[in-house]
Amino acid sequence: MKIAVIGTGYVGLVTGTCFAETGNQVVCVDVDQKKIAALRSGKTPIYEPGLDVLLARNIKEERISFTDDLTKAVEDALVIFLALPTPAGADGAADLKYVLQVAEQLGSLITTYKIIVNKSTVPVGTAEKVSAILSKRLSSSLFDVVSNPEFLREGVAVDDFLKPERVVIGTTSERATKIMADLYSPFVRQGNPIYFMDARSAEMTKYAANSFLAMKISFMNEIANLCERTGANVDWVRIGIGSDQRIGKRFLFPGIGYGGSCFPKDVLALNLTAQEHEYDFKLLQSVLAVNTLQKKRLVQKLSQYFDHNLQGRQFALWGLAFKPETDDIRDAPSVDIIGELLAAGATVKVYDPVATENVRQLFGDQLLYSESQYEALQDADALLILTEWSEFRNPDFEKIKRNLKAPVIFDGRNVYALEKMKEQGFHYESIGRSSIN
Repeated sequence: MKIAVIGTGYVGLVTGTCFAETGNQVVCVDVDQKKIAALRSGKTPIYEPGLDVLLARNIKEERISFTDDLTKAVEDALVIFLALPTPAGADGAADLKYVLQVAEQLGSLITTYKIIVNKSTVPVGTAEKVSAILSKRLSSSLFDVVSNPEFLREGVAVDDFLKPERVVIGTTSERATKIMADLYSPFVRQGNPIYFMDARSAEMTKYAANSFLAMKISFMNEIANLCERTGANVDWVRIGIGSDQRIGKRFLFPGIGYGGSCFPKDVLALNLTAQEHEYDFKLLQSVLAVNTLQKKRLVQKLSQYFDHNLQGRQFALWGLAFKPETDDIRDAPSVDIIGELLAAGATVKVYDPVATENVRQLFGDQLLYSESQYEALQDADALLILTEWSEFRNPDFEKIKRNLKAPVIFDGRNVYALEKMKEQGFHYESIGRSSIN
């Protein structure tokens, strides 16, 4: 099948590459000529495990190509995926200007039947807006607009696309239904479902899913904070409730709040949708409030330990990405924490396996940057762990103690066992568990 993917960001590049991997002919379009040139040479603009291998293979086999020419890309395509940015505006609303601009352009380019697929996360009613724009120039027989939200987890996005738990497709067109079913059939051979529904329900499904997961994280963070006050251990509480199949064990790890490109903006957007329909979504508002406060939790602990005076102190930060196996720092707790430490007059030295350059672009020379995790510790008053990268799980604790001014760790991801830290002689504070002195 011939496919065009408009936008080569995180979703667009994974989508295009994975469709090419199953034998389709894919053309990816972007206005950034430097990015197009890099992609043609097999260089990915994002860090996503396994993506570079698939991209190189499909470029070699000539199943995927890249261009800045929209007209050329859509000319022969049967299915056109819109994988465009929908950033949150100041009020939390998803900005649809890129989606709607491309819809205007497509209206003047389409001459044969096409399926226009909203792959971006968009508010309820967006498919209808795109359809209305196309209808100004095109007969309804020349297009169908479909909602096909992505459910990709950064760090395992390739596996998520190739082996999806489910595929959601919003359309009432029999013609589009058959074509989309054929397109996705190679990915669901093991029996995972494709759910066909109306476009509005598909659009809502995406927001509902991410908001529910964000709610689980915020709920567990609240439980963790209560555990600290009552003397309970959140590790045992998490295991105890996670074994209940009605609850499930995923997304119950407490920490310093959720971040990334999806949860923050999707929760905001769904809350705004509720407001636009005059519905007071109290639970969602609480999720937002809890996450904002949770990002401050580690600095509060740090400040209390140092008698509420961080001026002139130096801190080492391990982990900057919002989660492991990605270089994404969008709405990452690390960004908020760095900001608070700098505002308090502290010096901050950082290390992350892949996200350092993105942080450098944001903070410039306000920070000290390290090439290794142990280099970051030199002259530091304490170590803060902000992302649970695998390489942090079994470090050389004696080396940590030698490099730090004092054996002090504030762990925002509960990476280490309390017994281990007690044996090693650290002052150790984590989330939802007793402090080790």
